[in-house]
Amino acid sequence: MKTDPEAFILANTAVMAPPHVPEIRLHLADEAHELWLKTEEELEEIGLPPPFWAFAWAGGQGLARYVLDHPQSVAGKRVVDFASGSGLVAIAAMKAGATSVLSIDIDPWTESAIKLNGQLNAVTLGYSNADIIGKTLDADMLLAGDVFYDKGFAEQLIPWFEALTRAGIAVIVGDPGRAYCPRERMQALATYQVPVTRALEDAEVKKTTVWQLA
Repeated sequence: MKTDPEAFILANTAVMAPPHVPEIRLHLADEAHELWLKTEEELEEIGLPPPFWAFAWAGGQGLARYVLDHPQSVAGKRVVDFASGSGLVAIAAMKAGATSVLSIDIDPWTESAIKLNGQLNAVTLGYSNADIIGKTLDADMLLAGDVFYDKGFAEQLIPWFEALTRAGIAVIVGDPGRAYCPRERMQALATYQVPVTRALEDAEVKKTTVWQLA
């Protein structure tokens, strides 16, 4: 039987505000939810990839906080939220006055999560599950929360982000100290202490920096 993503999300999450971005509400899982406890095998049985969209990651929380606190960074701009997950950063950008936000994530379940979370926050978000790495963008800015967690993935992203920057597209990322973040190529815009759940990270608070590619 095919699982309906929207129904599954509504049944297995609760509406919560991420601790560092209380202005935004999301459908999230916590320790009280069955989704939190499911093994990879159980997730595979229902056709669900690892549900990264069900958690508010530190990099995304820091980036969303920066956008809300500095609305001039996105106001009037066409924004792409790359690896959007729950849509947290995309929602923050729309609330801060972006002209439009395209949420991009290759996980097909994120389409339903982003739609539901956009509705919760009364914003309209575009969505695509296309693999856009290496491609040019019809946008003014790319936002990306917590994308440098894997060496191979980072090696794909860094030259692409640099090419976008050369093309005049601002690239701003939120990073909680991941090993493959190219700090030497970026300028720090802000640093936050972001509360996270211990089950996801190695600490209860993650120092998260918002960077712009130089």
